[in-house]
Amino acid sequence: MTLPRQRGLTEQAADAAIDTSCRMLRLPSIRKEFTDIVDRALKEQMTYRGFLAELLMAECDDRARRRSERRIKAANFPREKSLRAFDFDANPNIDAATVHTLASCDWIKDGKPLCLIGDSGTGKSHMLIALGTEAAMKGYRVRYTLATKLVNELVEAADEKQLNKTIARYGRVDLLCIDELGYMELDRHGAELLFQVLTEREEKNSVAIASNESFGGWTKTFTDPRLCAAIVDRLTFNGTIIETGTDSYRLASTRKRAEEPAALVDRRRAQ
Repeated sequence: MTLPRQRGLTEQAADAAIDTSCRMLRLPSIRKEFTDIVDRALKEQMTYRGFLAELLMAECDDRARRRSERRIKAANFPREKSLRAFDFDANPNIDAATVHTLASCDWIKDGKPLCLIGDSGTGKSHMLIALGTEAAMKGYRVRYTLATKLVNELVEAADEKQLNKTIARYGRVDLLCIDELGYMELDRHGAELLFQVLTEREEKNSVAIASNESFGGWTKTFTDPRLCAAIVDRLTFNGTIIETGTDSYRLASTRKRAEEPAALVDRRRAQ
């Protein structure tokens, strides 16, 4: 299909031609924002080159945004979490400078691991999801999963003779985020399958884990001492370890909210 060309188009005919052309060329952002950009160009007296640049940048920016949204959705995060929403003042164990350095994602480019270790409520999962989201926004392929869910998937894949395919799928993502590692004991078969995933990714693609157990307590999850040591080795070699501590700021926040009404009542009585 070709559009008829003619000089001296009316404004209405020009708008119709632009709309049709954008549909054919699959330029939805230009089609959507064209009128606003035209108005701004007239007001700011843009040159033709400037006007064209504004149109193209609008399309590029929107495409980048949509790609980020698709990558974030594909990561399968259970909820939205961002570094901007993380309260570093509430947990002094976590160094903000270290986290913001991690947000640059150079460690993912180098295929290095990250371990977040601490008790429940200290911000491990928030940090894991937030850093995973940063990676997805920067163009990396990310996948989030719970440790038990990953192991169950691997066991089912092994039973169905699909193990190599499943391990390869997890091996392809740039960052694999494994949450709640250490919450439940894994049998030897499940632990060995998880070890295969980690081995597939070793020094090639990054793994980030969150665990409520210190490395010394991982023998409760991985009951074979040699296998446990090998897994710890793969998750820590050349990596970053952040210890989020033992004091639950989530619990502290809940207590603070509960105390606020009582404090308000006391102030009113005092008046």
